[in-house]
Amino acid sequence: MEILERQRGRLEHFPISSFAMVMGLSGLTIGWEKAQKVLDLDLGVTPWLIGTTTTLLVVLCLIYAAKLVLYRGAVIQELRHPVKLNFFPTISISLLLLSIACLPVMPGAGRMLWMVGAALHLVITLYVMNVWMHHEHFQVHHMNPAWFIPAVGNILVPVAGIPLGYTDLSWFFFSIGILFWLILMTIIVYRVLFHNPIDERLMPTLFILIAPPAIGFIAYMRLVGELDSFARVLYYAGLFLTLLLFTQATRFLRLGFFLSWWAYSFPLAAISIASLLMFEQTGQDFYRYLGMGLLTLLTGIVALLLVRTAVAVRQNGICVPGH
Repeated sequence: MEILERQRGRLEHFPISSFAMVMGLSGLTIGWEKAQKVLDLDLGVTPWLIGTTTTLLVVLCLIYAAKLVLYRGAVIQELRHPVKLNFFPTISISLLLLSIACLPVMPGAGRMLWMVGAALHLVITLYVMNVWMHHEHFQVHHMNPAWFIPAVGNILVPVAGIPLGYTDLSWFFFSIGILFWLILMTIIVYRVLFHNPIDERLMPTLFILIAPPAIGFIAYMRLVGELDSFARVLYYAGLFLTLLLFTQATRFLRLGFFLSWWAYSFPLAAISIASLLMFEQTGQDFYRYLGMGLLTLLTGIVALLLVRTAVAVRQNGICVPGH
């Protein structure tokens, strides 16, 4: 009976940020799909990666659905929380990323995932922005790069939307993402420079800064089909932010493990894929080596994250109050 009560308590505190794991695995899947295309190899890993990512998404959805049914109040608290609120779009982004991964091998599934993911993401974006506009309790210290997720996540839509033929919708979502990337980036820089440092538990979210320009580059290339000046600005902005964060590696290595460590994964996937795309556009080997190097690093990081997360779950370090 005591064990049952303990498990029910863990369900009550199951964090919405868990879906960041799906984003990381999806990014890894798309990265290796791109690498195999660039290297003209078939390593046979795509079905396994898609299967693993899909299974994880289904399991997390079932767990969170159970939390919604049994602990609706806890879900409402997350929806009102100034930080946790911004992780709800990780569900719709996971669907969009899976649609990108599935499109080359299962076009029908890719289209369905894209349609559901895009519609859900628009609804969540509108909800979150309404909360932002009419809040009564947010303070500047609540601001962190996770705030990019709801609005800037819209940039992802064209990556699968253009191949599926939804040109105008893709431009619509892309415009939303770019607009709020510029707005939120300004606020983040102000918050980092002139206020107290970001809480240690949320420090890994700084890697999210890489994702908007890197994904923006990939999406823009889908939209216009050529490497123009704006595409280069997006790519090199993402590359600079990657370098900036790598120079702070010792700070990140000193951090204790939190579920927020998964914030390292998807942004690294984004810049590695963007680098491989730069190689395709320019033919310069530098970008191929850079992209493959970052993808190799990402693979090691995801493996480490899976192990550390499993250990944390086993030791009851996750799904506890305050996480």
